[in-house]
Amino acid sequence: MKKMNQWMLAALVASALAGCGSTVKLDDVAVEDKAGQSVADGNSGGSANTGTTSQAKSTVTTLTPVNNAGGADMVVAGGRVVYFDYDSFAIRPEFQAVIEAHAKVLKSDKARKASIEGHTDERGGREYNLALGQKRAEAVRKALALLGVSDSQLEAVSFGKEKPAVLGGSEAAMEKNRRAEIAIR
Repeated sequence: MKKMNQWMLAALVASALAGCGSTVKLDDVAVEDKAGQSVADGNSGGSANTGTTSQAKSTVTTLTPVNNAGGADMVVAGGRVVYFDYDSFAIRPEFQAVIEAHAKVLKSDKARKASIEGHTDERGGREYNLALGQKRAEAVRKALALLGVSDSQLEAVSFGKEKPAVLGGSEAAMEKNRRAEIAIR
């Protein structure tokens, strides 16, 4: 009887874990290089576009350092938030300038560090949103690394749906919550 209970418990746990699966692939972070071509992660088995010779004109805007109350400079050109489409962690081209501006600041002072916080809207379960928020933060981290920022300067964390930027269930509110925030310290 005890063996049968153990088998039933093992079957119940296995079926519960199988039900937690998702069909959305969170392993391949889509990042685009300056030429607008997809760059695959070297660990994912994809092939990177290393033979590209076309040079795209940079869209980096001039940075204006401003001292805030804590005395630390902050990037004011372009902001510090990268927004994402629903159920996606692909960086949209209009946020490339934000990433480039932060990369320039971090490369100019190797002592500075940045934390990248990944966030999601309220749809989906807690675990899924934590994973998606982490993939959003990792996508921005990888984009900064592609621009020459040292990995030791970057930290990617996820808050999932726990820290919404805007409260409410409207599509406009949820668009503002699907984001990654870059904080340089």
